[in-house]
Amino acid sequence: MSQADRIENQDEEISTGYSEELYERLTLSVDKGQEPLRVDRFILSKTVNTSRNKIQLAIEAGMVTVNGIPTKANYKVRPFDQIIFYSDTSPETYDIIPEKLDLNIVYEDDHILVVNKPAGMVVHPGSGNYNGTLINGVAWHLKEQQPDISESKLPRFGMVHRIDKNTTGLLVLAKSEIAAMKLAKQFFDHTVERKYIALVWGGFDETTGTIRGNIARHERLRKLMDVYPDGGEHGKEAITHYRVLEDMRYVSLIECELETGRTHQIRVHMQHVGHSLFNDDVYGGDRILKGTVFTKYKQFVDNCFGICRRHALHAQILGFIHPISGEEMKFESELPDDMKNLIEKWRGYANNKTLEA
Repeated sequence: MSQADRIENQDEEISTGYSEELYERLTLSVDKGQEPLRVDRFILSKTVNTSRNKIQLAIEAGMVTVNGIPTKANYKVRPFDQIIFYSDTSPETYDIIPEKLDLNIVYEDDHILVVNKPAGMVVHPGSGNYNGTLINGVAWHLKEQQPDISESKLPRFGMVHRIDKNTTGLLVLAKSEIAAMKLAKQFFDHTVERKYIALVWGGFDETTGTIRGNIARHERLRKLMDVYPDGGEHGKEAITHYRVLEDMRYVSLIECELETGRTHQIRVHMQHVGHSLFNDDVYGGDRILKGTVFTKYKQFVDNCFGICRRHALHAQILGFIHPISGEEMKFESELPDDMKNLIEKWRGYANNKTLEA
């Protein structure tokens, strides 16, 4: 596949604003001549594509503040109040058709479910992917339990974050709108624990580090993302912490912990610091970036590309506060077989000198 084709394929993840952040912050200022009015009615009068019920649920979830303090629905606004409303971003316009799919549900109760996503499955319908997505399967699963459920009652069928098509691992979904809002606020506040395992090209001088750099669309290749100066006006703040787990000569096994969740964040940040993910065919990891010129080594790497036919990234740990009970929840997912086999292959190489002869 050519680079142009690879970039074109990113449309399924980026063209509709693909990102973990599904809520946006709206700031409203109350004019000096404003008459006393309930805050839910005030917000309704100043926003579009929302409802009073949705605003009241947001207030209940702590997603509305007045002058920096969470408010109640019966609060009456006063002149010069500063209101912040965390609202879900405009939903995608693609109809979600429930489909019976084989979902790997690792936990479920009356309010949430945690799913272990396989490689190759898109999370939400989008351009070029109208069926077979995780949310198509979740919609079927929820309708089996709640026949009258719909997107109008539960936007995106409970999706509050997402991961790339070829990234494997854990996602949490909500089964009610109030649960969705409370989970989404945790993602917005960056209090969710998200740890990924990745195999990247090259070795590191330090065993731990932090990458800071805003992420936005590439200036020329609009279906890709790029890194821009931290603290600048272009792009959204993005912070990735990493820890080296194992040095295998020309590749490294690392753990990445997300403080933010931007589009392709780990993939773009790692490319930015010279450590593209192994076999990332969009961000430069699908060719030999470190190593020798010997034929045996090239054959070895080609074999490795064949073992893991995607970027080597797995969402391993997901921790959050249960949106209803307040209980601390933490889940861990085993590495999928393709990454396990890939890592073992490189681990064996790291102790074998014959490939450099």
